Amino acid sequence: MLVLGMCGLLVAAPAAAVEMRSAVFRIDYPTLAPISRFDDVPEDLGFAGAVLATEDNMTTGSFLGHTYEVETVAAPPEEADAAFQALLDAGHEIIVVMAAGDDLLRLADMAGEGVLLLNALAGDVALRDGECRANVLHIAPSMAQRADAVAQFAVWKKWTEWMLIHGSNPADLAQAEAYRRAAAKFGAQIVEEREFEDTGGARRTDSGHVLVQRQIPVATQGAEEHDIVIAADASDYFAPYLPFHLWTPAPVMGAAGLRPVTFHGSQEAWGATQFQTRFEELAGRYVREEDYNTWLALRIVGEAVTRASTGEVAALRDYLLSDDFEVAAFKGVPVTFRPWNGQLRQPVLLFDGRITASVSPQDGFLHQVSPLDTLGLDRPESACTAFGG
Repeated sequence: MLVLGMCGLLVAAPAAAVEMRSAVFRIDYPTLAPISRFDDVPEDLGFAGAVLATEDNMTTGSFLGHTYEVETVAAPPEEADAAFQALLDAGHEIIVVMAAGDDLLRLADMAGEGVLLLNALAGDVALRDGECRANVLHIAPSMAQRADAVAQFAVWKKWTEWMLIHGSNPADLAQAEAYRRAAAKFGAQIVEEREFEDTGGARRTDSGHVLVQRQIPVATQGAEEHDIVIAADASDYFAPYLPFHLWTPAPVMGAAGLRPVTFHGSQEAWGATQFQTRFEELAGRYVREEDYNTWLALRIVGEAVTRASTGEVAALRDYLLSDDFEVAAFKGVPVTFRPWNGQLRQPVLLFDGRITASVSPQDGFLHQVSPLDTLGLDRPESACTAFGG
């Protein structure tokens, strides 16, 4: 087990009205090196965002007698349960979790009702549907939210005929299903599907571009006429190779080309420049989605503590799910939680690798409660009953 220390930021106050001790728990899965070295995973992934959020919470909390601490723990899968249990034994009642969906469910059941988990990574739709847990709130968007964000932009552009290319791993297939649902939801049509089988080979080779230049066009030829290519590649196995190598030229969206993300290092709109500057000074690198998600998770906790004037977990959960809660997230509109499945409502940025090309929900996609509820599972679509729905 790798423990990356304790970040405690305490400011003297006459009397600490509320003392908040949170944790960030990350499971480090064995993976192949990514296709691009730009995507190498930093050791403090997610943890840096937690440190920044703790600083931000103390900025307000110090005036109110509130103090904040965050412990960061990383563990390999085989040691995850023991490491998580140690956090529970230490009395942590609010834990941000960076783990795959199956592991998140197991940890939620280990934690029980008295502990609130904030999901900062897993996008499985089932976690917001029939497999939801009352003690889990989802900061990370679901695969459905991301797919709907892409679909809305494509339909707004009148690119309604899609070629769907997906990988062979379970997460790839789940992404593909999210895009099928999005197409049906917004009136697009998948005219062709292809699968890339993950053979498990190395993703970086000296001759990689030569093989790609030969193989990708052949693998994509003969498709039905289409406007765009949608890539469902959660494993990061083939999608980055699709742009510029398709047999028939077309925009690529999804896992490559125009990608749906929560945040990225060049986002500057809505006051985000100051966030970027502070993060870069702290971490010495650009922010990643995982960092933003952990930052937002703990900022949500801090905002709830400030407004509700309590550190009691059940009261905080109730407040977060109420109509009274909202928090600024550098996305143009306040973000809130869906009370029927614990999913955070938030805009999704469409990122081309350098800039935000667009933001979903798109204009013209209306909803009786919030345009943000056009992304992901709306109340009638979710089978979650753990939240009393």
